[in-house]
Amino acid sequence: MFKHKRIVEYSLLAIGLFLFLFVGFQAAAHAQNVTQGYQSDTSLQQGVIVQLVPGDATKVEPLSQTSETSMLGVVVAPNDAPVTITGDNTKTQTYVATYGQYNVLVSSQNGPIKAGDSVSISAIDGVGMKADADHEVIIGKAIQSFDGASNVQSTATLKTSGGSSKTVAIGRIQVNINVAHNPAYNPVTPQAGVPAILSRAAKIVTDKPVGAVRIYASLAILTVCIFIAGGIMYAGVRTGMTAIGRNPLAKKSIVHNLIEVTLGAIIIFLIGVIAVYLLLKI
Repeated sequence: MFKHKRIVEYSLLAIGLFLFLFVGFQAAAHAQNVTQGYQSDTSLQQGVIVQLVPGDATKVEPLSQTSETSMLGVVVAPNDAPVTITGDNTKTQTYVATYGQYNVLVSSQNGPIKAGDSVSISAIDGVGMKADADHEVIIGKAIQSFDGASNVQSTATLKTSGGSSKTVAIGRIQVNINVAHNPAYNPVTPQAGVPAILSRAAKIVTDKPVGAVRIYASLAILTVCIFIAGGIMYAGVRTGMTAIGRNPLAKKSIVHNLIEVTLGAIIIFLIGVIAVYLLLKI
């Protein structure tokens, strides 16, 4: 009798342990596929990257690039996840996923997206792009590719820093959603009195902050070398063309001299580039 009792106890213990592990595994498997219902003042299509409306945790709106650290998740269909948490059932809900694999709207603003690339927010509100070192937060990693040529759903025109326009393609790809800090985040530290474009260019060359004096000195050296090389090229070509017009029989020697002048101008320009690199790097 005692032996049978022990067998029953061990059996019940084994069953309980099995159920505990099974339920825990299922909960862990589905925890990343829970969507939350929010309200929205506008209709948001699936794949839009959203943030909470400032001052109202019950509403969401498309995420803008200026508030990327407020990234919440991506809009999905209510039946895309096995578990859905709804808010106020009397109002239309917008369902947002913060984990799992879902379709995300992306653009070609920062170049083609390849599988495995991190995705951040682009200059188009609610639309992602290939992440770079300038963006602090990513929505996740791309599972599919988007080259901006195929599977294009729409296009948008953006203004560049130079004042010109740029047309980018928009499409949908699957992304492994996991809002996190961008491991490649490495912002350019602005230098006092130095335009951002010069600071960025110097940082690309040196991979470290560079003082304003060295930046402007490098710019001056490069400008002088370009001016000298351009002047030599202009004078050489002009003189050569004039000489050919006056003495066509000397065309061969004149062309030879033009080649020498061109090589000399290129050498001067390269010397300037090397001098700038050493000045910034050392």
